[in-house]
Amino acid sequence: MTNPIVSAAWLQEHLNDSNLIILEARLDQNQSNLENQNSDLQIKGARLFDIKNNFSDTSNPLPNTFPSEEKFTAEAQKLGINKNSIIVVYDTLGIYSSPRAWWMFKAMGHSNVFVLNGGLPEWIKEAYPTEKQQPRTYPKGDFEAKFQPELIKNKEQILENITSKQAVLMDARSSDRFYANNEEPRAGLRSGHIPGSINIPFTQLQQDGKFKSNEELKQILKLNDQPLLFTCGSGITACIVLLACELISDNPKAVYDGSWTEWGSSNLPIEK
Repeated sequence: MTNPIVSAAWLQEHLNDSNLIILEARLDQNQSNLENQNSDLQIKGARLFDIKNNFSDTSNPLPNTFPSEEKFTAEAQKLGINKNSIIVVYDTLGIYSSPRAWWMFKAMGHSNVFVLNGGLPEWIKEAYPTEKQQPRTYPKGDFEAKFQPELIKNKEQILENITSKQAVLMDARSSDRFYANNEEPRAGLRSGHIPGSINIPFTQLQQDGKFKSNEELKQILKLNDQPLLFTCGSGITACIVLLACELISDNPKAVYDGSWTEWGSSNLPIEK
């Protein structure tokens, strides 16, 4: 199993590799109320992977849903990404939105992609080179998305799994949202969780902006051999839990892309 994360030291060492592309998976707002302390800085040479605008289906009323193969291909090519690119994704909060970008590349058929453990805060802490953000254009890449449908699930497949129990469904939201002790941050959503799902708040898997050790992750996640499904509020933090599971297991994994924003706004069954 290839390690899907790299350290700041590894990235610094490979900063000038010809096939390396560094992407900042930026989300200017998040539902977890995390604050970006370094909004004007980026890792030297990084390119902006705009999840909200360029790498989502903006025609879908649900937030952050997967774009089409064609849109993903066009946007990746604009960033100068090639079929042979080695991609390292980071975000400005430590580990928050970068696993989403990593999973998107996986789901679009590009396996040579990694997440920077600790993100920009770790990079700055190590005093590695940064620069001010500025608009840039790149020579068009030859990247081609090849969508892997088994890596994304819809509400019908999640509903079917409630009965079949074939896969374990993990919910990355905080426990107060999962158990309906707090209202949802998005207006109009019911509170609670998908029947049969288990709560793994993404914050339990991290310490100081980095993933906990593999041994600690094994103790928290307690995985068996079943396939794994992941949900959250809008498909972002679900990918943090997925990546943690990827560090310690080869179980088949998929994200419920509509997540609670879709489920909680429908008449689908819920538990509290």
